[in-house]
Amino acid sequence: MTQTIAPRVRALVLLLLAAACALLAGAAPASAHAALTGSDPGQGAVVDQAPARITLTFSEQVALSDDSLRVLDPDGKRVDNGKPSEVSGTTYAVRLNSGLSDGTYTVAYQVVSADSHPVAGAYTFSIGAPSKTSVAVSGQGTDDGVVGWLYGFGRYVSYAGFIVMAGGAAFVLACWPRGSGVRPVQRFVVSGWLALTAATLALLLLRGSFTGSGKVADVFDLSLLGQVLQTKTGAALVSRLLLLAAAALFIAVLFGAYDKREDPQEKRDLTFGLAIGGVVVAAGLAASWAMSEHASVGLQAGIAMPVDVVHLLAVAAWLGGLGALLVALYRAPADAPVDASAVRRFSRVAFGSVLALIATGTYQSWRQLGSWSAFTDTRYGQLLLAKIALVVVLVGVAWISRRWTGRLVETVPASAEREKVRAGVGASGDTDVDTGAGTDGGTYGGTDSDAHTDVRADTRTDPETDTDAGEEPAAGESAPEPADAERAAQLARQRAARDAARQRRLRDADPNRFGLRRSVLAEAGIAVVLLAVTTVLTQTEPGRTEQEAKAATSSSASADAGASGALTLNMPFDTGGKDGKGIVTVDLDPARVGDNELHVYVERPNGRAFDIPEVKIEFTLKAKAIGPLPVVPDHIATGHWSANGVQIPMAGDWEVDVTVRTSDIDEVTVSKNAQIG
Repeated sequence: MTQTIAPRVRALVLLLLAAACALLAGAAPASAHAALTGSDPGQGAVVDQAPARITLTFSEQVALSDDSLRVLDPDGKRVDNGKPSEVSGTTYAVRLNSGLSDGTYTVAYQVVSADSHPVAGAYTFSIGAPSKTSVAVSGQGTDDGVVGWLYGFGRYVSYAGFIVMAGGAAFVLACWPRGSGVRPVQRFVVSGWLALTAATLALLLLRGSFTGSGKVADVFDLSLLGQVLQTKTGAALVSRLLLLAAAALFIAVLFGAYDKREDPQEKRDLTFGLAIGGVVVAAGLAASWAMSEHASVGLQAGIAMPVDVVHLLAVAAWLGGLGALLVALYRAPADAPVDASAVRRFSRVAFGSVLALIATGTYQSWRQLGSWSAFTDTRYGQLLLAKIALVVVLVGVAWISRRWTGRLVETVPASAEREKVRAGVGASGDTDVDTGAGTDGGTYGGTDSDAHTDVRADTRTDPETDTDAGEEPAAGESAPEPADAERAAQLARQRAARDAARQRRLRDADPNRFGLRRSVLAEAGIAVVLLAVTTVLTQTEPGRTEQEAKAATSSSASADAGASGALTLNMPFDTGGKDGKGIVTVDLDPARVGDNELHVYVERPNGRAFDIPEVKIEFTLKAKAIGPLPVVPDHIATGHWSANGVQIPMAGDWEVDVTVRTSDIDEVTVSKNAQIG
């Protein structure tokens, strides 16, 4: 049945690959892995005076370039001055030009999160009063265009290449050593190495444009490539290329010297050496992902990275070995079929891999989600549910494969095959009767029938040739004429083809082997889709980060709207004297009419708290001609002042003035408006 099934197999695999690519292409762009959790001025805020700088706070540290933070006036002209800088931890700022006029300004940011993903967005604030603006506010990132799609596809190919190469080599070494000499299996593993190498080179070239302009023309910009090489992701990709050179040597030995070793002791020693070297190289390749993506940042990174390496190795051992088994079942030559013992060994390897996947996947899910609600409330959680469902289906099909494996009959030796074939000789005594055609529904019948017809015709024409084909001429006999030698070679090839066809037919007649083929093919198809979902999952903002960002945004919005909860205002100051620069933060809790608790924090630009001689606060509600209401907080600790019982008599848009004195003569007052009550 192989000839009939093979076209269907190819069509099914191509269909599954197309579906996977469609899933990858149709997926929403990668969300911000470092989410914007706060800004000053905030989204939609209206301030009376132009701020000296714009500050943005993210959920984790990000990498900045000269154009990472841009501020545009209503006409679309840049008004930021100088390179963006880190204020403290996850807060970053860019200074503004002086003398800005009233109107609506746009803040656009484009940074790279610590787990290597680009983060882009924009928002507006107004000075004096809102106005029309010529700037289109968009959260579109560079991963939305052609470069983004190519980068995502390159990630998919790199994962697939690693799984095919590492899993295929592990299958040969641990389950089917004879497979090292089977050409289709060799091509399968080498194709994985080629795919991973090509994808890694492509990702290295695409990276600069992917995290920058998103333009195809910038892909071959060597200056961008130089910048990429200085980043964590660039170092990971270069390390991957170096390890692929070692992997090439491993593959050359596996399919070269290893296959040619006949001495059992030498082969055992080489197997041990290849196993150790292969694990080291595969773990290093897996670490090139772990060190630069989700596992490298966030909660318990020191534990998460080794767990991620184990997870990737288990995936490769299972799915890559599955692909190698599929190739062996369908493409291995008739004289070197994959035997039942090899399938059973792989079944045990796959079972252990599944257990490792369950353990590491559970930890990763807890780390990335943080709560049960994230399964349904975040896109990461929804994709994870889809992945879990696919894994469950895959395990179910694998269980069916294990049942077929348990009933698999060992391939019949060639001598026994000939005896079984000849047992079906017809009444005419023709030994070339195709006794196995009916077994496979005629799949091989047409091909073999034609071959047999040729052989019979040739035999009748020259019976002597058929009998003596391939034999050496007896002593005293003259060598055959060139035409006879050519005829003998042709008949030898025909007999070899006929014998190979009979061997395949008898092998494939085993219903258990046929059932195993179908179940393994189904597993491979599900694995292709599973890999696509996993690739999209690695490009999606973790559920824990998304929920934290939503909570921070909601808290900020509530504070700005005067809702219940603390109001926080960050105001940079510069008194003009020595050590006169810093940031003063005012916390008002619960920011409602009546009694409130006030805290004031003073920090240097690097985020370190420091004391100043005096700090005073005044609240003014200009719309009702109330105030200024002075508050002199008490010094509590270094850089910290506090006051209780601060009375806010009426709800409204209050102006908060903070007077900061850093010496006997150096003093400045900074202001910000906020809705209180």
